[in-house]
Amino acid sequence: MTMLMRTDPFRELDRLAQQVFGGTSPGTWSRPNPMPMDAYRVGDQFMVEFDLPGVSPEAIELDVDQNVLTVKAERRPREGGEHVEMQVAERPLGVFSRQLFLGDTLDSERIEAQYDSGVLTLRIPVAERAKPRKIAIGTSDTEKKQINA
Repeated sequence: MTMLMRTDPFRELDRLAQQVFGGTSPGTWSRPNPMPMDAYRVGDQFMVEFDLPGVSPEAIELDVDQNVLTVKAERRPREGGEHVEMQVAERPLGVFSRQLFLGDTLDSERIEAQYDSGVLTLRIPVAERAKPRKIAIGTSDTEKKQINA
């Protein structure tokens, strides 16, 4: 049972480009992922961590629509305007987004988010209806006692 799925509309394009340009060896083209992510389960919570170095907390948006969680972040250029002369610019700038499709077994109403040291951490609890539970087994004697009581 899948708890979370991610989608990247450029995944097939990346795969095709890697085939055409010979993989990801030095000197070949590869689209960097500006918002790398880890996802794992700890007990009754599903954890998702996004690396967003250089992004201020005010530049991060989280939205849930039905079972789709969208994370949007903007990395802005350095302040200083025309007085800044870039020597090397390898970190991508602009607006980045990722969408996660949350399974029905997750409680999207109780998602918690924390941003610390450039890492956005989401805690998504497992829905109560999806947690394992014990089921009592009745017998015909139990039913008779309950009827007579």
